Amino acid sequence: MKYRKLGDTGLFVSSIGLGCVTFGREIERKTAFAVLDRAFERGITLYDTAAMYGDGESEIILGDWLARNGLAHHEPADAGKAGEIVVATKAYPPLTRKNLRKAVETSLRSLKVPFIDLYQLHAWDNETPLHETLEALEELRREEKIKFLGCSNFTPLQLCRSLWWQETHNAARFSTIQPMYNLVNREIEGELIPFCREEHIGIITYSPLGAGFLTGKYTPDGPFPKGTRFDIKPSHTQHYYSDHGWKTVEHLRKSSEQLGVSMVKLALSWVMKQPGTTSMLIGARKIEQVEQAFDSEALEVDFTPLLS
Repeated sequence: MKYRKLGDTGLFVSSIGLGCVTFGREIERKTAFAVLDRAFERGITLYDTAAMYGDGESEIILGDWLARNGLAHHEPADAGKAGEIVVATKAYPPLTRKNLRKAVETSLRSLKVPFIDLYQLHAWDNETPLHETLEALEELRREEKIKFLGCSNFTPLQLCRSLWWQETHNAARFSTIQPMYNLVNREIEGELIPFCREEHIGIITYSPLGAGFLTGKYTPDGPFPKGTRFDIKPSHTQHYYSDHGWKTVEHLRKSSEQLGVSMVKLALSWVMKQPGTTSMLIGARKIEQVEQAFDSEALEVDFTPLLS
């Protein structure tokens, strides 16, 4: 396992992180524990969840697993030391002071931790004044209920506005951002990655397989296979069902055949090898999906000419 510095936090996290979005929504507790056990055994130290995943069940399952294994830490992870568990969660809009405080307290109880290592805003809130949201986060940080701050799904401009307010008000900055990144969705390469590199902000990417789109299991006119991510959450189609998306899948399929490497491993490996990112989250529903992520990281095939 490779460990990389997480923005300006001083913490080091595994280059593969475990996204817990499937817990309580697609897999039950016993399977989730098995996935978590294997991820921990393989050296994964970043565990990312959110208050809205599984209507809160994801945080509860992760918290129970942390408690069972004595990982509900009482001291902050040591800066500069690899192998320390980093627990991350997120709050969804509306991001008012009242709602944020309630969300943090709920997450602390669910996760069974005395503080949250990385607390992220799940999305930009157009209704709540930005200063109210950031003031609330700073208050919670000074109360030592959260250690570091991050955001998810922010545009470069939204991130820049947030950083400006935080710096001009002597508040803690966002140390990380969590964007979607895969062979179909590469928007972050234009402005976000260069900006984060300049500002020393860690990038934790999610959806490397495009919610399963890049596995080749979907067809333009066919029904969603039962139990798949698109079947459970059809709104994913807005990101992938396009001429560009289908062309990318076919390009990936041809590359897979030429190289003798599965589409899944090729798509995962491509994300891992892109410069500028810190950690790639995988959302596993079974142990084998944890293993395939490690197989992908070890992949040494030069596929860049075929996928660029």
